[in-house]
Amino acid sequence: MPARRDLLFPLLLLGGLALSRAGAQALGLLLPQDRGPRELDVSAYPPEIREGYRVFAHKCSKCHTLARPLNTTMRADFWARYVGEMMQRPASNIGETDARAIYAFLAYDQTHRKDADPGRFFPPLTDEQIELLLAERGRR
Repeated sequence: MPARRDLLFPLLLLGGLALSRAGAQALGLLLPQDRGPRELDVSAYPPEIREGYRVFAHKCSKCHTLARPLNTTMRADFWARYVGEMMQRPASNIGETDARAIYAFLAYDQTHRKDADPGRFFPPLTDEQIELLLAERGRR
């Protein structure tokens, strides 16, 4: 079980978003957020935020579905911590400039889209919810 916990640590720490694509595939874990829309029409967003979305889509899709963060609602400090954690993952190839652009997009999207209709989005998963998903997977 330690290997499974090692894969889940980022998920628990960062509210259900940081599980890598390899980790999610290895566990066969599909999060509720993964079932939502996988892209976003940002044509009405300011130009610098649209650019942040482009960087987000390119960089973040290397490790997890875009649906996961697009369908999760979190406080700005969680988004900042999440982007910082993702910078540390070699596969992400996220530098400081990219991280600032990604965070700007996530924070803007949170306040302008998600906070306006929070019922449409998923809050970060709790430890209990993650354990339930793992238990359900084990029964199949």
